[in-house]
Amino acid sequence: MKANKLIICAYHNVGYRCIEELLRQGAEISLIFTHEDSPNEEIWFASVRELADRHGIPYLTSDINEPENVERVRAIAPDFIFSFYYRNMIKPVVLEIPKHGALNLHGSYLPRYRGRVPVNWAVINGETETGATLHYMVEKPDAGDIVDRERVEIAFTDTALDVFHKVAAAAVTVISRAWPLLREGTATRIPMDLTAGSYFGGRRPADGRIDWTRPAVEIYNLIRGVTHPYPGAFTFLGDKKVIIWQAWPVDGTGEPGRIASQGPLLIGTGNGLLEIRSLQMDGETETAVSHVQMVETKFD
Repeated sequence: MKANKLIICAYHNVGYRCIEELLRQGAEISLIFTHEDSPNEEIWFASVRELADRHGIPYLTSDINEPENVERVRAIAPDFIFSFYYRNMIKPVVLEIPKHGALNLHGSYLPRYRGRVPVNWAVINGETETGATLHYMVEKPDAGDIVDRERVEIAFTDTALDVFHKVAAAAVTVISRAWPLLREGTATRIPMDLTAGSYFGGRRPADGRIDWTRPAVEIYNLIRGVTHPYPGAFTFLGDKKVIIWQAWPVDGTGEPGRIASQGPLLIGTGNGLLEIRSLQMDGETETAVSHVQMVETKFD
């Protein structure tokens, strides 16, 4: 078959690195759809737009689903469409255009953690592994046949950012294996068993509020799942918001939310104590914590 003409929808490091791999393998990328960077988001990842400029590949930041873009895609008549961390759901009218299918690279070991922000959810839920999966796109999100997938380990000390870097590397591994087979028409298709998986929605900054009645380990997982470069887990001390950027669960007992020690700073939880190692009081800079003196004695 040797199908080689691509349209790619991409953003973030996974988009950047997967495009690099396809270019390394000689793929013909006719057009890239990407996003404008949000002024409300910390941009810590590589720019797909800069990569496209460097390689002379035309790109658009408008939605691929807009009628004029659907017509552009039809005119190009691609063999495949790839989606790599593109933030818009691609509609069926677009998915039916490529001759040999449209595929998405998802940041989990599907069918587990279908849906939004899968890396953050996996860390928050205390998982010990996740992965990267290349699958065909259908109308239902993350539900089409699987082409290839790669597992990655989640260490107990990993933050979501650490895991994201592992997933990005796994995504490149998957693309490096799968693209030659897709191009030749010999790639496998494994039906997605949705009953064996799970679906999670997106997260808002407000979802990072700490519930001190939960076990220390669960609170720790939340903190490392939304720490830098994400908005952070937070609580209140009196009327001041406090973001907790780094912590560690330790043995002990204490009233949930109550300061059990100020040196080190230990907070009671529903099961165990949480040692606070880095925090940021509302309106102040982030501070590494070794010993503090606080008038208020309970976090809420």
